[in-house]
Amino acid sequence: MEVIDILFGSLRGCLAALPDKRRGDNCRYEMADIGLAAFAAFFAQCPSFLEHQRRLESGHGRSNCQTLFGMTRIPSDNHIRSMLDPVAPDRLFPIFNTVLAELERSDGLQDFQRLDDHVLVALDGTEYHRSTKVHCPNCSTRTPKGRPKEYFHTVLCATLVAPGHNRVVPLAPEFIAPQDGHEKQDCESRAARRWLERHGERISRLKPVYLGDDLYSHQPMCEAVLATKGHFLFVCKPDSHQTIQEYLSGIELPEHVERVKQPKGRFTHRYRWLCQVPLRGDDMALLVNWLSIEILNPKGKVTYTNSFITDLPVSRETVAELATCGRARWKIENESFNVLKTKGYHLEHNFGHGQAHLSAVLVSLNLLAFAFHTLCELAHGLWRTAREALGPRQRFFHMLAALTAYLIFPSWDALLETLAFARPPLGLPP
Repeated sequence: MEVIDILFGSLRGCLAALPDKRRGDNCRYEMADIGLAAFAAFFAQCPSFLEHQRRLESGHGRSNCQTLFGMTRIPSDNHIRSMLDPVAPDRLFPIFNTVLAELERSDGLQDFQRLDDHVLVALDGTEYHRSTKVHCPNCSTRTPKGRPKEYFHTVLCATLVAPGHNRVVPLAPEFIAPQDGHEKQDCESRAARRWLERHGERISRLKPVYLGDDLYSHQPMCEAVLATKGHFLFVCKPDSHQTIQEYLSGIELPEHVERVKQPKGRFTHRYRWLCQVPLRGDDMALLVNWLSIEILNPKGKVTYTNSFITDLPVSRETVAELATCGRARWKIENESFNVLKTKGYHLEHNFGHGQAHLSAVLVSLNLLAFAFHTLCELAHGLWRTAREALGPRQRFFHMLAALTAYLIFPSWDALLETLAFARPPLGLPP
C-alpha cells in the first residue's frame, strides 16, 4: 500500500472517532466528512477547493472529495466550523504518530539521524492569531503601551530537522493557552515541558536530541528532557548564564580549528568547550557540557558566534558535529514556520476562530497537511516524480487545484501521473 493511502486511512479513522456534539436532527454528515473537508482545503493548498468540488458534484454526481479524500458528502463551511469547534486538538495527535511510523517504515528516518543514530527535534513557539476584536476563552492576552488590548494564539511546535537536509517533519504540537489551576498566563517553556510529558517517553526509542534557543537552557527544561530519556543541545547565551561565564573566565579552553572551503573562500571554524559546568549557582545545579563555535571569514573577521549546552559528551572528535547540529535549530524557523506562513499554508490566516478549540483544530489539520506533503515527497515515488516534473512547490499546487477543479480523478495515482505528464487526464486522447 502506498504511503498516501496509509496516511489517509489513518486520518479518516481518527476523524471518524471524534466526539459528535451535534444536537437535534442535523446528522446528515459524519464527523469524518467534516474533518476531511477542512483538511482537504489545506492539503490541496486551495481555499476554494471545496467550492470547486461542490460544482463538480452537482454536475457529475461525485467529486474528487469522494474519490481522493474518501468523503461521502461535502458539508458547508459554517457546518464544518460549528462541528469542529468543540473538538480538542489532541484528538488529532495520533495521526502525527502515523506520519512518524511511515517515515521509519520507508527508511526515511535514516536521513534525519545525526551524532551516530540520534534524531534532532527542534522546539520553538510561533504566533498564529492576533486581533483586538476576535477572541475566545483560549486566547492569551497582552496590552501594548498606548494600544488596545490584543488577543493572540501561540503554538509550541516540535519538528524533526537535520543539518544538510532540505526537509523537516512536524510532530504533534502543544498549544499555549490558559491552563486550569494556573493564575499566571501560559508560556512557551511550560508548553514545552507539557509536550515532553505527553510525547517524550514515546519517542525516546529514537534517541532524540532536543534543540532550542536560550529560552530552553534552564534547569527545569533540561531535567524534563532527561526524565524522558532524551538529550538536550540548547543555545546558551553568555548574558543569561552568569555562572557558566564565571567558570569560563581566566582559564585556557581546549580548542579545535577547521578550515572550511566555501564559494567565497576558506573560512575558519574555531571550537572551544568545557565539560561538567554548573548550569546555575547553587548546590543543586545540573552539570552540563558547554561548547562554542566562532566562524571567521577569509579576512579573519568574525562573522558568526554561538554557544550551547548539552548532556552529550564533548571532545575534539565530537565538538564540530555538535555545533553543526545545534545550529540546525534554525531550520524550524526557515523551513517550517516560514513555509507555513508564506508558502501556501497561510498559518496566520483566520480560517475560523470559534469559541472553544476551532482555531487550534484548524492549525493541527494545517500542520498535518504539511507533514503529509513532506512524507509524500520523501517516500511516495509518484508524488516525488510529479514535484520534480513541475518544479516549484507553488506551481505543483496550482496545477493540482486547476486539474481537480474541472476533472474527477479515480485515485491519487491517476492525478499524480497526470501532474507528472506520464498520462493525459482520463477521458482525453493520449
